[in-house]
Amino acid sequence: MLSGYAVQVERSRGRRFPEPQHPYRNDFQRDRDRVIHARAFRRLEDKTQVFTRRYSDHFRNRLTHTIEVAQITRTVAGALELNVDLAEALALVHDIGHPPFGHAGEKALDAAMRAQGLFFDHNLHALRIVEDFEQRYAAFRGLNLTFEVREGIIKHSRDYDAALYPELAEYVLDQRPPLEAQLIDFTDEIGYDTADLDDGYEAHLLTLDQIRAGVPVFERFFREVECAYPNVADKLKFNETNKRVLNRLADDLISNTRGQLEQHGIHTLGDVRAHESRLAGFSPEIDRERRQVKDFLYDNLYYSHALADEKEDAERVISDLFAFWMENPSALPNAYREKAEHESLPRVICDYIAGMTDHFINDQYERYCGGKAR
Repeated sequence: MLSGYAVQVERSRGRRFPEPQHPYRNDFQRDRDRVIHARAFRRLEDKTQVFTRRYSDHFRNRLTHTIEVAQITRTVAGALELNVDLAEALALVHDIGHPPFGHAGEKALDAAMRAQGLFFDHNLHALRIVEDFEQRYAAFRGLNLTFEVREGIIKHSRDYDAALYPELAEYVLDQRPPLEAQLIDFTDEIGYDTADLDDGYEAHLLTLDQIRAGVPVFERFFREVECAYPNVADKLKFNETNKRVLNRLADDLISNTRGQLEQHGIHTLGDVRAHESRLAGFSPEIDRERRQVKDFLYDNLYYSHALADEKEDAERVISDLFAFWMENPSALPNAYREKAEHESLPRVICDYIAGMTDHFINDQYERYCGGKAR
């Protein structure tokens, strides 16, 4: 049973290129499956989340992070009686536009583009992937996803100004996205906040004492865990505590979003779209706790000295390769040279780099720039 404010697949605005209905999968389930089978989705396996494999093969990459976010999203969407199939498809596609080397790579690629008077936006790039770059069907380019999934790719994490992005006019930029899309930014953060604490602790870049001192919500739950399991190993205490932190965030996202819907008299999808602001989110108290976790990770992990060399490597590899292909476009693969005849060369190079895995871009750097990343 779906709520009145959920997206009903039967009322989808459909696909850009009409297709016959599948006998036993609805359109959002088909979109989910098309994302999973896309080449760009498979490449997430070799794209850095926070840690490269220099530390361990056990840590999250973009693909495993995406799977974890999809699991959290399904749970939250189901509790809110939203369309779980749509929410899952959006969770699975939400990071498909990210370049190699995590946020350091995205920063470097955006800087290279801004030097050319352009920019890189991973949401816009994700839309280009599903609408153009993926070529699996004889009848059309791209994956021919439903309007609701394409809209969610664009609008799940931010609002775009219609005056600045006229090319996105079809995505009703003056309206809020459905709740299924609004959830993604929050389930994404639940996923990476708790996962990065876990990976940072496993990598010995964060100590248990550090986390307890720097993350108040973790400390409160850790004391409960110590009372319940006084004789187990610290790692198991950590796991039990981190699980409670995740549950607190997810529980609050569900209860606060439900409360917002009731407070503002939201009963239909039209009400959601017409509301003056987004309705999904954390309560003020839990949002403060979330911010404390995030600030701790930035101060002690993301900008830590231990990861500084990897970030510098990532920025150097991307900026040097971008500059090389700007000077030597004939060294691009044939397909990208042909694209450059009709599109701007910086955008073509950006598309090429953004699609690379960590392993492949390092190979290209060694081949064309005569060096190796550390």
